[in-house]
Amino acid sequence: MENWKKALVAGTLGTGAVLLLTGKRALGLVLAGVGGAVLAAEYPEKLEQLRENLPEYADRTMHILNDVSRAGAKIAEIVERRGQAALDEIRAF
Repeated sequence: MENWKKALVAGTLGTGAVLLLTGKRALGLVLAGVGGAVLAAEYPEKLEQLRENLPEYADRTMHILNDVSRAGAKIAEIVERRGQAALDEIRAF
């Protein structure tokens, strides 16, 4: 890939991400789309491979999010128990 294309892709994807995070979603999506389109035009075989593997990626992501959710619930439960124990100790005085 030529240097100007690398700069275009990096600039549009980076700027798009910053705009998405700062709340300017429409402009961020447009810029990220431009960067993605340039990448797709440069590497069509990689895009096709990504498209074929997308269900597998989505499945893995769902498993990871499920695990994170369970871990978060467990942590919340532990914190709640410790908080209740501390409250009971304070009430005992």
